[in-house]
Amino acid sequence: MTWLTWPLRLAAFILWFAREIVISNVAILRDNLTAGQDSTPGIARFRSRCRTDAEITALASFVTLTPGTLTLGTIRVDAEQDDSDDAEPWALIVHGMYAADADDLRAALADMETRMLRAFRRKGLST
Repeated sequence: MTWLTWPLRLAAFILWFAREIVISNVAILRDNLTAGQDSTPGIARFRSRCRTDAEITALASFVTLTPGTLTLGTIRVDAEQDDSDDAEPWALIVHGMYAADADDLRAALADMETRMLRAFRRKGLST
């Protein structure tokens, strides 16, 4: 991907995020208007691939803007304290209302992060 596709990637992310907001709103509205609760709240720590303060701030904001999820905080991961080779500088603590388990919530966050980084970085996201 090149910087020439950047406007298209950004527009695609905006459309995808708008769709996610509508889907999340419908799920919460249906849960509130019908008997019983379908929510399975949970909290997960998500290691991010964001490299800058702007990227982690944007990701935390997109998570919080999506109904049913809330960024509780960010943690700066110190690479010297981390034993893994692929230490990432940031982690998010996220609460999700419809997270069957922490791994499902992390998978949804990873999808959102990948789409956001592809849209925000001029040269795209290297894999």
